[in-house]
Amino acid sequence: MTGVEAPNAAQEVPERPRAAGRQDWTAWPKYNAAGSGYRGYWYPVTWSSHITGTPQSYTICGEKLALIRDAGKVYALHDRCPHRGVPLSEGDQQFPGTVSCPYHGWTYRLTDGKLVAVITDGPDSKICGKVEVQTYAAQERLGLVWVYIPITREPAPPLDEQLPRELVENEGIVGGRIQPRAGNWRFACENGFDEGHAKYLHRTSLWRLFKPMPTWNITRIVREGRWIYRVQDEVYWEAEFPGVGKWTNKRWWKKRPDETKVSQIGNVGAGLEVNPVIAAQNFPGFASLSMPGVLRISYPNFIHYEFYVPVDDDNHRYVGLMVNFVTGVHKLGFYAKYLGAIRWLFHGQFSGQDAWMVEVTDAPPEKLYRPDVSLTAWRNLAEEEYAEKLTAAVEFVKQPVAHTRARRASAKQNGTGEAASAQSVPSSE
Repeated sequence: MTGVEAPNAAQEVPERPRAAGRQDWTAWPKYNAAGSGYRGYWYPVTWSSHITGTPQSYTICGEKLALIRDAGKVYALHDRCPHRGVPLSEGDQQFPGTVSCPYHGWTYRLTDGKLVAVITDGPDSKICGKVEVQTYAAQERLGLVWVYIPITREPAPPLDEQLPRELVENEGIVGGRIQPRAGNWRFACENGFDEGHAKYLHRTSLWRLFKPMPTWNITRIVREGRWIYRVQDEVYWEAEFPGVGKWTNKRWWKKRPDETKVSQIGNVGAGLEVNPVIAAQNFPGFASLSMPGVLRISYPNFIHYEFYVPVDDDNHRYVGLMVNFVTGVHKLGFYAKYLGAIRWLFHGQFSGQDAWMVEVTDAPPEKLYRPDVSLTAWRNLAEEEYAEKLTAAVEFVKQPVAHTRARRASAKQNGTGEAASAQSVPSSE
């Protein structure tokens, strides 16, 4: 029998050299743990027109939701009947303001999730009022249904505080596409803000057929409030690579860029007239990102937004919106252009290239290079903001406990009966 002998205890086994690069994301522990998303934020779920009186199932941040419309208002409940675990999204509405499980007719009030009737147990069912399902805050804005996924039981903050300011303050028209996509939401978010990929990956897209793209940039990241921006300090439209040759995105059929200026609106060159609403925002850079994963790309005539909505560790929902800040009859022109071409070129083939990369990305481990300052800046922002949000959530949980202790102390001192009622608060403080 021949072969290589296994080393014995007396033999030294050479230590394998440690791989270069970043082996994990433990430098950002909260980001590392956010595979299924960040709780404590509003997320766009679907188009408002898709939610009717028939409940539908969606998953956000690993939470199974049943969405239903009643008397014009959208409601969101946990998509599981506590009785036997049947999804409420398989049920229907037997009474106004409620949803009923299809299995035994357990019926829940939409406003607070309380069990208000059990059809198969009669009108005097003793279990009514003793069971409930969790409800979630739901609102409609920009033609979308938004749901707040809480960290604990904290009340939902105003949705407008999370939306990009210009969407709240200005009138416009929205065109968009929502798609379920494979791949973790973090890969999608990092791809969107990634400084290097657009110039190379998207060079073959039909959306860029007549538009020039730089070869490489010198970029820095600037933070303003809750947003980080990619600021282009230098733009190079072609380059000579030593020992390899010249590379350029220029083609005879593409518009020639103005190489004497660096534009912070779009990435196809300077000199274009900018919509006054977009110009008034004074964005430091054309690409910006905020929590919980909202990308904003400002072009001269529109702003493109991408919301990377976590489903679970391996899937996300892509919500892409193109917003044109026009009014009156100009809306018709944008709508016709969007449905006729933009939807298929931009939210179709162009965005499909991103979906392809997100699906096949396998990181960490990873070896980052200079343009990846965009990725590390985003991870730092996410880590910092979520730490603050978790601290606020802990303080919210502590507040009832502090009030309870204060009532107990006051009752003991004053000899009132409040101490007895305070004992109904759970002791797990």
